[in-house]
Amino acid sequence: MSVKQDVATWEPSTILMAVFIALTTLAAVVITLGVHAWALVTGVEASWNPFTLVFGLIDGSLDPSGQVAWWIGGVGVFLLVLVVAVVLLVGRRKSGKARRGDEAAQWAGRGRDIEPITERAVAAKAERLGVEGARGFPVGRTVAGDVAVLSSFEDVCITIAGPRTGKTTSWVVPRIFAAPGAVVATSNKRDIVDETRARREQTTGEYAWVFDPQNLAGTTQSWWWNPLSYVTDYVQAGALADMFLSAEDASNKDGNDMWDRWSCQLIAPMLLAAAKSGRPITALHEWLSDQTNDEAVLVLRALASETKDEYLKEDFKKAATSLEGFMGMPVETRGSVYGGAVRIMHFLNNTRLMRWVTPSEELPEFKPEDFVRTHETLYCLSQEGRGSATQIVTPLTVAVVEAATAYATTQAGGRLKTPMLIELDEAANVCRWNELPNQYSHFGSRGLCVDTVLQSWSQGERVWGEKGMKALWSAANLKVYGGGVSEPEFLRNVSELIGVHWVDSTQVSSSSSGRSYSTSKASQQRPIATVSDLQALPQGRAWVFASGAVATLVRLIPFWEQPSLETK
Repeated sequence: MSVKQDVATWEPSTILMAVFIALTTLAAVVITLGVHAWALVTGVEASWNPFTLVFGLIDGSLDPSGQVAWWIGGVGVFLLVLVVAVVLLVGRRKSGKARRGDEAAQWAGRGRDIEPITERAVAAKAERLGVEGARGFPVGRTVAGDVAVLSSFEDVCITIAGPRTGKTTSWVVPRIFAAPGAVVATSNKRDIVDETRARREQTTGEYAWVFDPQNLAGTTQSWWWNPLSYVTDYVQAGALADMFLSAEDASNKDGNDMWDRWSCQLIAPMLLAAAKSGRPITALHEWLSDQTNDEAVLVLRALASETKDEYLKEDFKKAATSLEGFMGMPVETRGSVYGGAVRIMHFLNNTRLMRWVTPSEELPEFKPEDFVRTHETLYCLSQEGRGSATQIVTPLTVAVVEAATAYATTQAGGRLKTPMLIELDEAANVCRWNELPNQYSHFGSRGLCVDTVLQSWSQGERVWGEKGMKALWSAANLKVYGGGVSEPEFLRNVSELIGVHWVDSTQVSSSSSGRSYSTSKASQQRPIATVSDLQALPQGRAWVFASGAVATLVRLIPFWEQPSLETK
């Protein structure tokens, strides 16, 4: 227990004495500097004792002409102007950078607490991985200390921030600019294409593919991709059917998983039949429209008799048998299964979208296995609502990710020599991949730097469920909360991750001699950032949580303030 007298309780005489001492000291400094400036010019020797100088000025022995008074006044004015300029400069810098809530930074991670995400540590990791011409991906700069924070080429990230919080300008765009290799970026807006396409093509010297069936970026179709190229066997056919299901808007699902699973099991054999017989994906429209159409069964039987690959032969036989089983179900049950399959594959009715996924003799075909060996860029655009392209964006993104993973296994250490950035902006709306949480932890070791950007925790739960969202959050090496979320439970969890700090407890007691204050040092715990603080986090601020580092408050930097982000 220690007792400290508060300044507010000082007696008036004490305050006057303090003011007198301060003014006297200031006057002595001004007189001493002014006299010595005059002495330097005139060649006169002057004492450094302020009392001697004051007496010399009073009796006129120091300078009978009185010129020294002007020098003293000039020095006083100069010091006043200097102090005002410094105050204005500091005030301007603080007003330009300071934000409400920045005081929390004094208790947040800094220095050695955030060593794993500092520029030096991230650059050292890039050198160890053999990545040339790049250090890592920018995150921001700490509010306390103005230290650059980056994620490494082994990190997978997740960002949760509400609308209009600067996610695109301060996160997505800067990281695309910093990417040393190929980039896949999803979005429901055209801004990332407008801001990064020309610069990416200029710095890499390679092509940028834009998948834009809804004409969000005003892009004319210049290529096509065959989703059935993903189907190499029965397992892959089932995976593609699952992707079509997971890409469907969750709000349209009836919640009956059994029927959805059966519908996917009906779709998978048809996908295999179409893929291995050279038919386009639109063939499924005809097969699903007529529950008695057994063409897919006949195709599978024929493929089984023709192939010399024993594994594929078994796949074809099993697929044909499964498809016959569904067609032989009671009418009511079969109708429900087919109805679910038609709902999942409803995008086949979108003629504009189908032009992007059916063969064209005039346009080049996009091949994921070739793309992952380049420094090219793939933009996948889709907007929610009628005509959405999410059912194709999801498998297209997954096809590239899996092609990159397969390519990584052929390289030293089982990872891409030049890391690839997978920027899943608006992931819950554009790229609903149900296997993403399960795969997340493996990407970093393969050289795939995956970023998942969401508007809220509940948005992620809507796509991946509670367990899936928790798995995704836990698997991320670097987590960012950028404000704009009003979900108390999520914000409480974030507050707990940030931690607490100790504060002094002050007690006031009164007696006949007046009031006294006693202060107990660091006796109470308080959250560094409360739920209300996090809900009201200003734009341009974000809390960063990284493996092996203490939570830190950072200042997000818009891409136009980061001219050094050009790929070297």
